[in-house]
Amino acid sequence: MTGEKAHEMVADGDGIDGDESVVRRDRFSGGPARSFLSSLEADRRIFEADLAVDRAHVLMLAEQGIIEDDVAGQILTALDAIEVDGHGSLPDGEDVHEAIETAVIDRIGDDGGKMHTARSRNDEVAACIRYRLREGVLEAIETTLALRESLLAVADEHRETVMPGYTHLQPAQPTTVAHWALSYEGAVRRDTARLLEAYGRINQSPLGGAAFAGTTFDIDRERVAELLGFDGIVENSMDAASSRDVLLETVQALSTHATTLSGLAEDVVIFANRGFVDLSDDYASTSSIMPQKKNPDTLELVRAVAGDAASGVQGLTTTLTGLPRAYNRDLQRATTHAWETVDAVVEASEVAAGAVATADWNEETLAAEADAGFSTATGVADLLAANGLPFRSAHEVVAVAAETIAESNTGEGDALEAAAAEVLGESLSAFVDPDAVEDALDPAESVASRDSRGGPAPDAIVPQLEAAREARDAHEATRSAEATALEDARVALREEVNGYV
Repeated sequence: MTGEKAHEMVADGDGIDGDESVVRRDRFSGGPARSFLSSLEADRRIFEADLAVDRAHVLMLAEQGIIEDDVAGQILTALDAIEVDGHGSLPDGEDVHEAIETAVIDRIGDDGGKMHTARSRNDEVAACIRYRLREGVLEAIETTLALRESLLAVADEHRETVMPGYTHLQPAQPTTVAHWALSYEGAVRRDTARLLEAYGRINQSPLGGAAFAGTTFDIDRERVAELLGFDGIVENSMDAASSRDVLLETVQALSTHATTLSGLAEDVVIFANRGFVDLSDDYASTSSIMPQKKNPDTLELVRAVAGDAASGVQGLTTTLTGLPRAYNRDLQRATTHAWETVDAVVEASEVAAGAVATADWNEETLAAEADAGFSTATGVADLLAANGLPFRSAHEVVAVAAETIAESNTGEGDALEAAAAEVLGESLSAFVDPDAVEDALDPAESVASRDSRGGPAPDAIVPQLEAAREARDAHEATRSAEATALEDARVALREEVNGYV
């Protein structure tokens, strides 16, 4: 064996897994910076991922004849014991990768160092991150699907529940609870799609990139990818070891979803304030001093998570900006931003789904407020325009009427008649049937008339519901297939390991 290969088996100079005294030599075994360099506690999240990566790599080494079968069996047996003992039993080390290798060597002797043959900590940690991130993204996708299910249930139940619609938080036009709910379902649907797209890029194996320049050993990168359930490999070895764009893409997608959640939460907080909706006690709290209070606290926290996610994007972007190829230790700090964002957004999405699913909509209050602020004005203008009046003239008539209503107690019908006389010099009835005007002024009739594609009319809601349900089912099928593929890979890996232990 050449000196280069012997070194590669035991110690990669760019960061090798193993106890400092075992693989780093005395020169790098201590000093005041050791604790600063350590990520062992933070790596608790990827402990199981590292064990899986170790097992797949060792199996490949044995299959390729790079290490002996009996040595592979000893290493795999030791890894099983380490998994049983748990992360807390690991010896001190710079990170979980180093600590696990040290624990293997402690159990079986120097042959344990052969597990690191033909790899670096650089491609190893990149693989562990992707392995674990897949699970987090699938969990995030599952919560978006649950939220969409909640919104679809609300929409289906309240297709005809009229409510006030707003722009600039001012009464604008009447709409329905279903229309409102489906507006958020559409946004969350895109959030799901972004996460699924990110998942496809995450699910590529970087193992085999080694430190960044590949290896002299005859490895089988595709076999390791298969054992770990990856769809393929990151081809270029330098790219494989050093890229973290999948982290950034994931955090950005989660931040977008958190922004969607923030808007949803704000709407429900406002609706609760106006008496439009009652939150379940499970998603509210009371004051420590004012016993009559019912506060939408959980949704206020959901609203705030957008800030957490945005900070994750900023922190990760700043960490990655300007890093030279190939590996730099800055990357150790990058993953924390991703894990924290995953945790925060997943929890917020779960809470939002539960709050929406269990809320009660006050239909009478919503109906009473649906025509507040002369919100049917646009419908009247549309009616006049549909009967031959130029829309700008119709707009002026209704605007004058709105001003009269705002300044006096004049009824809408009388105000419109006076405005027509002032602007057009004729009675309103010269242009449109008074009964049609009366219908246009009714919020429910106004909503029913807005039956254009994507509109709030109950007839227009039906195809929107069908399309939304179909899209959700398709996304759920994709998520389920990916989750099943990961589970199948775990089972297959275990079976392969059992052949050696």
